[in-house]
Amino acid sequence: MSRIHDALKKAEHERTSALASGTTVSPDDRFPTESTAGDQSSIAIATATEGLRSAASMLSFASEGYLRFDDLMARCAHPRWELDPKVNVFNNGSTGARGAEQFRTLRSRLYQLRSAQSLRTLLVTSAVPAEGKTFVASNLAQAIVRQPDRRVLIIDADLRCPRLHLPFGAPTSPGLTDYLRGEADEAAVIQNGQENNLCLIAGGNEVTDPSELLANGRFAALLKRVTPVFDWVIVDSAPCLPVADSTLLAEYCDAILLVVRANVTPSDIAQRALQELQNRNVAGVVLNAVEENHMYGEYYYSAGKYLADATKA
Repeated sequence: MSRIHDALKKAEHERTSALASGTTVSPDDRFPTESTAGDQSSIAIATATEGLRSAASMLSFASEGYLRFDDLMARCAHPRWELDPKVNVFNNGSTGARGAEQFRTLRSRLYQLRSAQSLRTLLVTSAVPAEGKTFVASNLAQAIVRQPDRRVLIIDADLRCPRLHLPFGAPTSPGLTDYLRGEADEAAVIQNGQENNLCLIAGGNEVTDPSELLANGRFAALLKRVTPVFDWVIVDSAPCLPVADSTLLAEYCDAILLVVRANVTPSDIAQRALQELQNRNVAGVVLNAVEENHMYGEYYYSAGKYLADATKA
């Protein structure tokens, strides 16, 4: 900017000198033309003008809410996560490796859907509590981010019972509620606690008005800002039958993943959940905690049993 200032100051001095000598200076004389292409002062003024235009363009770009991943990583929190091996299938144990195959398959199915439709924001919900939606959401995010150059943001939008921070051993605040109340920006609430491109927005501090916060417009604005930065944004939400939060959040997401717990969720409850979401884009249903006699072969039984024993979150 100092070079721009110097150029403008020089141009103003030359204009004053020209006026003092009786020379008429038209507005066009301040910018280079074919006849003044060699005029260094004109070129300097034009350079200053282009610099001002560039600065204005950058301000416009920033005002439209665009983010850059590298800038976000430099500004966001980097706490030390302690992943819970009991609920994270992507650990170094052999059992975890077997369970991970189920999530790789789920990842492949989602990419197949993505090839046919716009799919970047995914809402994960269930019919009722304790069907494993947080377990599915957290491990799906880890399955995706293990592919080269994949960036994933996972958001805990179950503000009534936020648990997404638990599998990662991450701080719960500042988080989504703090952002929705206007007390923090996206960089303050996004965490990156591993040496990869997996980021987390935890639930945040406890609130008494979760539905009102989710509907105040800031969640939609958050998705608009972060979705272009990440390959996937996965939103863990409240169960869809007891409260209306998931139905509200579904308005902002491209598709829904419904989690059903095998031998626990009554079929009529699962049907009611699908009816509740019938006007939304349901990408698929995940059958969680499948028992041995419903699996195909010893390898898949090992994976399915791990999913059954791991968590009900």
